[in-house]
Amino acid sequence: MALADCTEVRLAQPGWTDTALTSGIAQVLLEQLGYKADVSMLSIPIIYESMASKKVDAFLGYWDPAMVKYYKPFKEDGSVVTVSTNLEGAKYTWAVPSYVYDAGVHDFADIAAHGDEFDHKLYGLSPGSNDSMIAAKNSDAFGLKDWDVVESSEQGMLAQVEREVKRKKWIVFLGWEPHPMNTRFDMRYLTGGDEFYGPNFGGATVHTQFRKDYAEECPNVGKLLGQLHFTLKMENVGMGYILDDHMSEPDAARKIIDANPDMLDSWLAGVTSADGAPALETVKKGLGL
Repeated sequence: MALADCTEVRLAQPGWTDTALTSGIAQVLLEQLGYKADVSMLSIPIIYESMASKKVDAFLGYWDPAMVKYYKPFKEDGSVVTVSTNLEGAKYTWAVPSYVYDAGVHDFADIAAHGDEFDHKLYGLSPGSNDSMIAAKNSDAFGLKDWDVVESSEQGMLAQVEREVKRKKWIVFLGWEPHPMNTRFDMRYLTGGDEFYGPNFGGATVHTQFRKDYAEECPNVGKLLGQLHFTLKMENVGMGYILDDHMSEPDAARKIIDANPDMLDSWLAGVTSADGAPALETVKKGLGL
C-alpha cells in the first residue's frame, strides 16, 4: 500500500475513558509524526463491524476475557487480529459502595435478597456494552431475572453512583480498573461473576487490535500502535484529568506524555515520522521534551 494511503489513521473507542485516553495518546503521537488521526466513538459491536469492513484501522481497548464474545466471530473469520498487550492487571466486574459490602453484599448471589434496597436495578454502560451484565441477570444463577439493567454512558453511570453514595443509598454497578472511580469512591468488587466476567474480579489484560492486513499495509503506524503499552497508575491519573479536570483527551494525553517521557523510548523504537525522520527526535522536539 502506498504511503499516502496510510497518512490517515482511523481509530475507534467505545466511549470509555480508559480507551479515550489511550487513543488520545496514540493520536498525539501520530499527529506529531505527520499523520492525521481520526478517533471515532462507536459501540463495541460497531467497532468490530467497522474493522471487518475496513472502515476502522485499529482499536486499543480489547479487554480479555470480558469482551471475548464480541471478538469471537471476527477472530474466527480473521477480519480482526490482536497484535499486542497494552495493559496488564486490569479488572472488570460488578461493584458496590463499601457500606453495601459491609452490610453483607459480597457476591453476585447476595444481591437478589436486597431487591428493595437496590430498587431492582443494575447499572451498566452504553447500549451494546452490557451483554455480560444482561446474561448474568437473565441466568438462573442469581435470581435477578425481573431486575432492570439501566444502560447509560460511563459518565451517566458514575453520576448515578455519586448521587447514591452521597445519600448512602444502595447501588450495584459495573466497576473497573484502571479508572479514577477506584479512588473517588470507597467501593468493593463482588465475587461470583467468574462465568460472565472471568476469575479474579474479571481480571483482564487489554490489547491492541487491527483490521486484517493493516500492519502489512501500514507497517510504520502498525509498529507504533503495536508498541504502545501503559500502566494502571498512568491510566488512573490520565483518566482523572479527563473526568475530574475536564480536559480533552488530547490535552490529557499530552500531560501524561509530559510526565512519562521515558515511555517514548519503547513506544517509538524503530518508528519514523511520516516523511521518514526518526520518530523519537521528532516527537520530543514537537512536544518540547
